[in-house]
Amino acid sequence: MMPLIKTKNASEIHRRKQRWQRMTWVGVGLLAVYLLLLLPERPAPRVPAADRNPFTWSQTEVWSGLQQRFIEARHLDPAARSNQFGQLLGETRRWLTSMRQGETDDLRWLELENNFFELSARAAADPARLPEYAALAHDLRQWVKRQSAHWDLAATPARERLYRLLYGGRMALEEVMLQNPEVATSLEAEQETEPSQTPSVVFRDITLHSGDILVSRGGAPTSALISRGNDYPGSFSHVSLLHVDEATGVAHIIQALIEQGVVVTPLEEYARDRKLRLMVLRPRADLPALIADPLAPHRAASLALREARTRPAPYDFAMNYHNHSAFFCSEVVSAAYEAVGLRLWMGMSHISSPTVAAWLSSVGVRHFETQEPADLEYDPQLRVVAERREVPALWQAHLDDAVTDVMLENAPRGQPLPYSHLKLPFGRMAKAWSVVLNWFGSLGPIPQGMSATTALRVSKYNADHAAIKQRLAMYASDFQKAHGYSPPYWELIRLATQAYGSYRASDPNCVTRSTH
Repeated sequence: MMPLIKTKNASEIHRRKQRWQRMTWVGVGLLAVYLLLLLPERPAPRVPAADRNPFTWSQTEVWSGLQQRFIEARHLDPAARSNQFGQLLGETRRWLTSMRQGETDDLRWLELENNFFELSARAAADPARLPEYAALAHDLRQWVKRQSAHWDLAATPARERLYRLLYGGRMALEEVMLQNPEVATSLEAEQETEPSQTPSVVFRDITLHSGDILVSRGGAPTSALISRGNDYPGSFSHVSLLHVDEATGVAHIIQALIEQGVVVTPLEEYARDRKLRLMVLRPRADLPALIADPLAPHRAASLALREARTRPAPYDFAMNYHNHSAFFCSEVVSAAYEAVGLRLWMGMSHISSPTVAAWLSSVGVRHFETQEPADLEYDPQLRVVAERREVPALWQAHLDDAVTDVMLENAPRGQPLPYSHLKLPFGRMAKAWSVVLNWFGSLGPIPQGMSATTALRVSKYNADHAAIKQRLAMYASDFQKAHGYSPPYWELIRLATQAYGSYRASDPNCVTRSTH
């Protein structure tokens, strides 16, 4: 019996040894694969930023003064406050009507801008006058856009004047709305009539025409970066084109999405996606191209629809609007209108900040003179025919913008977006799985054309942004409880700086540092 027992024990020990050897080799193999996948990608070539100077307001004292006058107006007798508003409203309207054929260097534009900002402080303190202030903001935007048709937008003074009046007017109105959310909610969607002979559809009480351009703002942190990340920080991150079938009246949206490339989406489905802003632009009916062919916008939309359905194109991460083998969102619209003889984006977008250029370059952008969604608002060839504003969405957009501005301001100059290097093997496996899914016509966790490293950069940026925003929202809530009003944007910047500092102290690998 003893020899038999010894033999069995020896056999069991041998089997256990073999199992441990196999497990060891499997572990060594997995470790080798992990280390192999850990090898970094070849660094992308550095693309120089545009050789321009980003616009800056540099008006901290002005904003502080407006806030102080808002606080003072809140404590005035209601009749005195309303009278003060009425006098300044009349004066501002007189300035507006006096600007007939005003050149960009006309100092009356600056006076009009100052008056409008001063009026915003009074309007924010007097909820009953908000509808009148909103009507003035509407008139200001339409009048400035008409005047800008005679300006040379390739020249910096004209571009800055247009931006100060349109973007400044937009932000002033939104500050007033955020201080008076109950009244702001009752405001009707802003609408303006611009003739069009193209097929139309009525959607949510707004008449839309084939060829209309829908400019929107998404709720993702990267949407805020797209909006803010150019020489003229703006409010929009996405552009799409509307097509209305002349026979059936069915409406579709043609757009380029990061996840899918160029797609055709039913209007109802497009409207269900979360948007923090939405504006509708339409080519002016008096443009030479439309006088010659009033159906040119519909032909542009039909061309884009046909191309999207017959030759789907991938997303263009490089943002090269000259090469139409791939498309980013603005390019879908510009290429379609270019084909019918109308060149949009009269004032080209530039990205001159070394930090913005480094961030965007690290996620695939190669062209820093391009077509940004936000800048389409300033094209004088287009009329704003509708805009819908909702206070909760505007508040989220302001929070996102403040966090983005502070992250950019505090990031190391010219350094790419960081990512967690230890996660790279898992990112590459996710990318491999995405490629397999793409072969079968499905979407994977990493979009086609995006590398694993880029996906990790974007993921970390989104996480950092969300964490800082969460802190900012708490600080903003505390500010409102302490002061009795919502923090205006310049206060949000200050609070976002505190939130950024708090997050950086809690996370040593935040956006200012790379684990690479």
